[in-house]
Parts: sequence; C-alpha cells; structure tokens
Amino acid sequence: MYTREILPPRASPIEDGNPLQGTWNGPFKEVDLLEIRRPYPFPLPRWARDNRIKEWESFSVQDDRFMLDAFLCNVKIYRMIQVLLYDKEKEKKIIFKKIVPGTGWRLPRSLSNNSVDSHSSSFFFRIHNWLDADTIRLDLNIAATRRRPSLTAHLTFNLNRNEITPFAVSLGFTERRSMYAFKALTPVRGDMVFDDKRIKLEHDNCSGIFCDYKGFFPYRFQTVLCYAMGLDAAGRRFGFHVAENQTRETNRNNENALWVNGRLTPLPPVRITMPNGPDSDWIIQDVEGMVDLTFTPKECNRSGMKLIVTSAELNAPLGYYNGMLVNAEGEQIHVRSLFGMGEKLNLRV
Repeated sequence: MYTREILPPRASPIEDGNPLQGTWNGPFKEVDLLEIRRPYPFPLPRWARDNRIKEWESFSVQDDRFMLDAFLCNVKIYRMIQVLLYDKEKEKKIIFKKIVPGTGWRLPRSLSNNSVDSHSSSFFFRIHNWLDADTIRLDLNIAATRRRPSLTAHLTFNLNRNEITPFAVSLGFTERRSMYAFKALTPVRGDMVFDDKRIKLEHDNCSGIFCDYKGFFPYRFQTVLCYAMGLDAAGRRFGFHVAENQTRETNRNNENALWVNGRLTPLPPVRITMPNGPDSDWIIQDVEGMVDLTFTPKECNRSGMKLIVTSAELNAPLGYYNGMLVNAEGEQIHVRSLFGMGEKLNLRV
C-alpha cells in the first residue's frame, strides 16, 4: 500500500533560501516564496519574481441540499472572484464572477490570524483564516440583479486540532521553483440567505474543504482537480481532494488526500482521463489500488478569458462520484452517488 512520510508542522517550506519538498500535518507559520534564492537561472528584480507568484484560496461547502463553491485568485496581472451556489433539489444554480485588472489585494502569507476581502457596492467576500483559534470564517454578500437573486452567507470551518488533520505540501516544478498547498476537510456551520429564504447549516451534516495555494506556476499551467465530501453509510464524514498537474516526483510527494472522520490518508499520484471529453465520464485511478473513481458530470460550468499575453480556460462541472477509495488502515471506502466537482484548468499567465 502506498505510504509517504508525514512531517510535523514547521515555520516555513523554505530553508536557507532553498525550497523544501515534503508533506506536513499542519500549516506553516508563514509562506513567502520570495525567500527562495534564485528561483530562475538568471537574476530577476524582486518585483519581477513577485509577479511570477500566483495564489488563490478556495472553499467548497455542502449539505444534503446545497453546494457552495468559491475562490479568490490573484495572478498579479488580474484578480478573479467566483461564487457558485447549486440547489441539488431544484437543480438550479447561481454564479457570480468578477475580474479586476491589476494586483490589488494579496493573499496572506500566514493562516494564523489573517484575512483577505474583495468588495464593491454590490458585492462583499471575506475569508478570515484564524487557525490560532482552529477556525476559518467566510462572509459573503451578493446583491440581487434582474437575473440573479441575492445571496448572503456566514460560515465557520471548525479545525479542532484533536479531531481534524489538515495537511500542507511543498512540491517542485523545477529544482528551485515550487508550489505550496494547504488543504483541510472540516465540519461547517453557519447561515445562508438565498432569494430571501434563510438556510441553516449544521455541523452534523454539512462539510467543507478549504484550500490555500501559492506557487511559481509555469507560464502555461495545466491542472485537473477532483473533490467531493459527505457522509458514508456509517454516518462518518469523509471526503477527498486529488489533482493531476505538472509537479515532479509525484510518487514521493503530491497534493492528493482522503479524510475519514478527520483522519488523513495521503493518496498516491492519480491519472485523470476523459475518454469522451470533459462533458462525459472522468476516470480517476492510481497504480496502487487506492483510488478507483468515476465522475459523471451533471451540470456544466465553463468560463474563460483571452488577452494578448494571458488566457484562462476553466471547465468545472458539478456531478456525482462513484467507485472506491482505500484509507491508511486498508479499509475500502465505497463511494456511491457522492456529489462533488471536477475542474480542468488551462492557465497562460
């Protein structure tokens, strides 16, 4: 069975100007990729190196009826915000997207007690990372338009250290250019007001996955993500978040994870194929026999932009996962009609 070393948390994924590679069972005190010495073979001024660092924070929350998925992204040339709410019972969705030119706000280097927000006259979105108090708080307010109802949400991720094992990874694209990721699956509670109707989310049946990314990503970056969470037949909270991208030595370290009742299982590298295109079944498998899933898209979501020096193409359908996962104890976790999301991203920036 696949295993890899899980290290205790440390101050930074960089030591003496050199990026480290590995997996840790907690967040770093601070992540500043500008501390990497000579990430490129030729010298670049600090502002140019900073411009190559791309970063985003995202979350996905769902209970039996609703799924809320959103992200704040800063690629330095522009910033992007997207919020999606899907009503599984009525099979209806609302999407809010916003692109802002320029650098503007930056994501925090530490998750201990920092926040980032984006706002305008009709929109407010704030993520408060407060891991010193085992909490992540989300505040969202989107005004109604003629085509879209209003949405307000106040949510709290509970990262109780005695119950939840998050993980952080540092992965290399080249010898000196790396990416960092922090992920956690937690219970979520809070309130949403959607179309003037109050929705209460309870710890017992509402789960969320929070992600924080930073990296010297390639100019042409490609990644495929698959994730979902819910309760199994025994009532245990479980979920997974896996990716296939351009990082090196993925058998030694990668960003793939499974959680069952808060316990973390690092997963092996996976291959995600779409034999009939992204609108048909996605096949997610590994060579260790720990991941064997099929994702069937139900609701398509496409977005993109194209300028002279940059382009972005995101295909992020909602749908159902079926198959099997294996945790660190060798137990087979059967996945049956588990609602989740897939993302296929092509980014040139």
